[in-house]
Amino acid sequence: MKRKGIIRPIGLLFGVFMTTSALVMAQNSIVVSGQDRQRRVITTAVPFLNFAPDSRHSAMGDVGVATTPDANSVHWNSGKLAFLEDQTAFSLSYSPWLGRLVNDMSLSYLTGAFRIDENSAFGFDLRYFNMGDIQLTDGLGNELGQFNPRDIAIGGTYSRKLSANLGLGVSARFIYSNLSGNISSVGGSDARAGISVGTDVGLYYSKDIFTGSKEGTWSWGVNISNIGPKITYNSADDLDYIPTNLRIGTAYGIYFNELNKLTFALDFNKLLVPSPPVYATNPDGTLSTDEDGNLIIEQGKDPNRPLISGMFGSFTDAPDGFSEEMQEITVSFGAEYLYNEKFALRTGYFFENPTKGGRRYFTMGVGFNLKRLGFDFSYLVPQVQNHPLAETLRFSLRYAIPSN
Repeated sequence: MKRKGIIRPIGLLFGVFMTTSALVMAQNSIVVSGQDRQRRVITTAVPFLNFAPDSRHSAMGDVGVATTPDANSVHWNSGKLAFLEDQTAFSLSYSPWLGRLVNDMSLSYLTGAFRIDENSAFGFDLRYFNMGDIQLTDGLGNELGQFNPRDIAIGGTYSRKLSANLGLGVSARFIYSNLSGNISSVGGSDARAGISVGTDVGLYYSKDIFTGSKEGTWSWGVNISNIGPKITYNSADDLDYIPTNLRIGTAYGIYFNELNKLTFALDFNKLLVPSPPVYATNPDGTLSTDEDGNLIIEQGKDPNRPLISGMFGSFTDAPDGFSEEMQEITVSFGAEYLYNEKFALRTGYFFENPTKGGRRYFTMGVGFNLKRLGFDFSYLVPQVQNHPLAETLRFSLRYAIPSN
């Protein structure tokens, strides 16, 4: 399916991507399109890095920082990987993206994990986001050619147990984002592929406990992902943050008997990038500038800050203070029923404040294990009608070699 995209300076070039991503409801750069004082959605480059890539966790409302380890722990919490029970594990996931709107977008995810010894493990992951065919035009409507925008990220992970119950993991990845095929506009703005790197740090704790006569496992996790420099899509110094994210969560699994296990999990997420400020406006509604041509900030802080300042400042920079900072936290809740380690039923719920994007959806899915092979499926049901993510499907195929 062919779609149109506009090549302009970086703020709108990124908008081409945003209109074909899961964040299509977000506003484009306020510098061009004005501002909404009631709805300040945080936007970043390469948001695909935070998309739930696998079927198991997406069926549980996008939880994953404290669930039991598997090959996909590389994405959710690198600290879990050291507790992987299998000697080797692989997972391949595929999801048609925005299937109700287009027929040629998809997200693919390949990951593998290998135990080095009883206390450490290594993993890798490859993520590919295909945005379909787009007819590129410039700001004047001149056609610049057709192109298939795509994002790729490849990384490696090392995880080690710090004690019998606590694990620490570190990941590093290379990020490549090509939204325009190096096509230049008639205005002279050269577009190019964006390149960056990201680092994850994850901590995972798990302990067996008893509730009455029932054996169970309680775990918690903390993961900071995509810590890395800003990315640019043109020759100028127009830089955008990558989606640095803080994920905190807990999970509790209880064994009713040798065959039946039920797990509940809860995650909280917050982007560690600056909140959009409120800019001063002129009587005619246009944005006010100072004598140097810079926009005047009425509330909030300047979002153009270095990486570390942007991360730590993201807890205190919202224009409406603490209440708005709390609105920037998304909540995921999920449950998994496992029978005899061979069949799983999963469900969950994801909530994002309406002023920060408004993603609210239920999820469900199933899983099957047959010796070394496993298959997972998930389905998304939004609360909002005509939502672009409606009926999103994910399929995952797993292969594992048990430890000796």
